Amino acid sequence: MQPKTKITPDIVKHIAILANIPIDEKESETLADGFTTVMKVVDTLSSVDTSRMEPVGHVTGLENVTRDDEVHEERMFSQEEALRNAPRTHNGYFVVDQIFDR
Repeated sequence: MQPKTKITPDIVKHIAILANIPIDEKESETLADGFTTVMKVVDTLSSVDTSRMEPVGHVTGLENVTRDDEVHEERMFSQEEALRNAPRTHNGYFVVDQIFDR
């Protein structure tokens, strides 16, 4: 069964460039085959009739326990305290080296 969307090595290379992940030609072909296999599974699952199924968020029956956000000003740092040990600051902000070279 051919998937509706075939992932080509060129698509994989494009995604790798966007994600800044170096891959070679052989890896792009291997990944393209793997992604195409995944797409076949997704297409198979998409063809299953789920019209009589109730949507669920999870199957465990557990519920999230949440609380209201509360601000405890006595536990907050002032901006000066937060920046006190920073090696570099500018106009009240932390200064860090850029990590992207493009």
